[in-house]
Amino acid sequence: MKYVCHYLFDSMRVLILEDEVPAQLQLKRLLNVHYPDTRIEAVLDSVDKAARWLPSHPVDLIFMDVELSDGICFELFNRVSDMPPVIIITAYEHYALAALKNSAVDYLLKPVGDKEFVEAVEKCCKSPAKSQDLQNLGKLMSLSQEYKQRFVVRLGDQIIVIQTKDIAYFYSEDKSTFIMTREGKHYLSDASLEAVEGQLNPREFFQLSRNCIASIGAISSISRHFNSRLRIELHPPFSQTLLVSRIRVPVFMKWIEGDVE
Repeated sequence: MKYVCHYLFDSMRVLILEDEVPAQLQLKRLLNVHYPDTRIEAVLDSVDKAARWLPSHPVDLIFMDVELSDGICFELFNRVSDMPPVIIITAYEHYALAALKNSAVDYLLKPVGDKEFVEAVEKCCKSPAKSQDLQNLGKLMSLSQEYKQRFVVRLGDQIIVIQTKDIAYFYSEDKSTFIMTREGKHYLSDASLEAVEGQLNPREFFQLSRNCIASIGAISSISRHFNSRLRIELHPPFSQTLLVSRIRVPVFMKWIEGDVE
């Protein structure tokens, strides 16, 4: 069955915001089958790229995955003031989907079926969300989000998915952010260390210094240091000396003991 949405322009302009290649291809196929006149203006993989691209590139509809390469998609609602209609795509039902269903934003569960795809587009055609509603939803969803389960990095022509549970620590060096895995492999990340911190479970990760966020499993030793500070050793080894400041020591010790609110 094909459905043509008469509420949008004959040639619908679409942005695909998705960091997984198979999902990108699936959306392109669905658009080609049901809306062959659609113009896919861009395929982007991060919140930051979309926030910079959208103000100068008007589109009629956005398909966006929840988990992108640099964070959770709902942050985009807070960064872009004039958002077009949006269809959220996710593999997880736990992203407060009831709230989505009650708004003008719709959602699709992966893998996306043809019938559900058409129904979601129809809903957005008939009752597009107001910009303020999207901003309010962005704030609500940011509060209810779960923590990031995986990070996507690029190594040459390869796209590599790293599970958060396999990460030993994140660190910054020369204005770049890197991921160190428990196996001792390190990868360049598109996200800043500040952005990464907000995506991690505070029970599992702690910012030891300005340039390092470590998982509890990566800490190999803790020792007292001059001026009431603590010296931390990580595994795999970190190239710099890590010292927890005197002011941060009580918070760090609570974290070590699992006393995190």
